Amino acid sequence: MNKSSFFIVGQHAVIEALKNPKRKVLKVFLTEESKKNIHRKSPKKNILHDVKVYFKNKKELDKYTNKEQLTHGGYVAEIEHLEQLDIKEFINKKNNLTFACLDEVTDPRNIGSLIRSAVAFNIDGLIIKERQFPKDSKLMYKSASGCIEYLNIFEVSNINSTLKNLREKNFWVYGLDSNGDKDFTETKWEGKNILLFGSEGFGVRKHTAKYTDFTVRIDINNQIESLNISNSAAIVFHHINQLKKQKK
Repeated sequence: MNKSSFFIVGQHAVIEALKNPKRKVLKVFLTEESKKNIHRKSPKKNILHDVKVYFKNKKELDKYTNKEQLTHGGYVAEIEHLEQLDIKEFINKKNNLTFACLDEVTDPRNIGSLIRSAVAFNIDGLIIKERQFPKDSKLMYKSASGCIEYLNIFEVSNINSTLKNLREKNFWVYGLDSNGDKDFTETKWEGKNILLFGSEGFGVRKHTAKYTDFTVRIDINNQIESLNISNSAAIVFHHINQLKKQKK
């Protein structure tokens, strides 16, 4: 195993990695049935071309998931990281961008689910602190269900300075907070926007909240304290996507 490589598991995670021309897939471990399924899903293109394929039985593949107690479904792959993106280059001469930004959100399952929703609802990218991004996590890749291959992910050294710089580039920063000033549906969501999500336990940190322009909330049943971060993100992402569709 290379120093820069790691393993992912699960049908969608592995198949979408194989489809991504920017992703280096070193090895794939499959059962006979999962190989047949890959060919059924990609009949016009052999996505296993130029990839080392090893056939294993279910018990042999279990060793890749026993620690995390994940199901592999007959799909395991050794892959390398994608090339890191530069957010300054990405935003150059682009308008009407919407980014999600995570402040102290570290749970791989939540991050993976949020990535899946971001791709589903056409969010332009995810900003996350480099040290808090679980980029080798099988759990995150499985939760993202292959969608990590289709989202621009910007790993930054400092969230606060990144928000400061983006505000200077005409981005509006909206902090999602259960005690926000108004419901998020009351915002027009025009121009360039950043949706800032804090951890479920503590929310957005005070010194990061200083870089928000507005705080917004999701109005929910008052008997419920809060929503899971990935659920909250999906609700907001869907709404913004619908607004963008209406304006086309």
